[in-house]
Amino acid sequence: MPKLLTPPAPIRMLDLSAQHAAIQPELNAALQAVLTEAAFIQGSDVQLFATELGQYLGGAHIVPCANGTDALQLALMSLKLPPGAEVIVPAFTYIATAEAVAILGLRPVVVDVLPDTFGLDPAAVEAAITPRTAAIMVVHLFGQCADLETLTEVAERHNLALIEDNAQAIGATFQFADGSQRYAGTVGHAGTTSFFPSKNLGALGDGGALLTRYAGTATYLRQLANHGQTRKYHHEHIGLNSRLDTLQAALLRVKLRHLTAWTAARQQVAAHYDAVLVNIPELQIPVRDPRSTHVFHQYTITLKDAAQRDALQQHLQQHGVPSVVYYPVPTHLQPAYRYLGYLEGQFPVAERLCHTVLSLPIHPALTEAQLDYIAEVVHTFFAAPFPSA
Repeated sequence: MPKLLTPPAPIRMLDLSAQHAAIQPELNAALQAVLTEAAFIQGSDVQLFATELGQYLGGAHIVPCANGTDALQLALMSLKLPPGAEVIVPAFTYIATAEAVAILGLRPVVVDVLPDTFGLDPAAVEAAITPRTAAIMVVHLFGQCADLETLTEVAERHNLALIEDNAQAIGATFQFADGSQRYAGTVGHAGTTSFFPSKNLGALGDGGALLTRYAGTATYLRQLANHGQTRKYHHEHIGLNSRLDTLQAALLRVKLRHLTAWTAARQQVAAHYDAVLVNIPELQIPVRDPRSTHVFHQYTITLKDAAQRDALQQHLQQHGVPSVVYYPVPTHLQPAYRYLGYLEGQFPVAERLCHTVLSLPIHPALTEAQLDYIAEVVHTFFAAPFPSA
């Protein structure tokens, strides 16, 4: 394959402009319908979206809210935990996971993750359980389910609530040993998701939702998200004002109709990366748990060390290829969480991942020529031969 000195077209980490251009008439029609109805808060599209997303996720109950962080907080609020109760969270995740725990006066208990799939380490979870532990917050990171089989068993054995942070794995499924299959976010007491624009199902602004298989839980969550009301002006619970705007719900209804195709396109991009990067021994392509589907919110490779990762990122940038480090600082080493008393070196897997992971561009609009160019840039860094087609 000849050397490509410049990208065949500008490469973006995420190309929302291309995504929206392909469905612009549908988005315009949805916008116009909301303007005509003029019910900008709790309009008809909000409930319609909740119903349609619930059907997409195998019959789950959906409670829309303002954003993914609110969803985490509402899920924890529904447990009615006493101040100081402990909630287990992963060391390698976005800070919102621990933030939702801490802001409610609960105590985040950080545990390490698995080195290959990046999910919570079930053995580390079990070792961290104390008489004060009330819940486990599992994160389905980068688009793949964590070990829901073992984590569910641990939660049930210790009578703990399982909350699923599913901001990155909408539509992923997990196959249990008994043959049952469940959607990410619908296994535990409650799941959460985010419709931040960069997500696989992203709004054109902020948004989030709670997911649950339990009708009673959904009813309570719905009340908590609406000032704790059972009916207007009658507040039986202390709640939040956390609503998904009608406009965002209408636009998300449009996007939901395309999510299956977009997910398949992401999986094709990932398969292309796999085929052209697998022969580089210094680089680890994403490891799949065979029990889980992977919707590839990110395509995250792992390098040998921080120096190699940073050098590769600089090399990519010099050749017009964006990349991102998710996440450069583990939860327990963030300044805001020093009060928890954790020390550097306490969670070595998470700390190593923060220094060695790198996410490559992944979105449905990437072309084969762009993917080949990205792969060739990576190969030139390692002086590895580019695999023939």
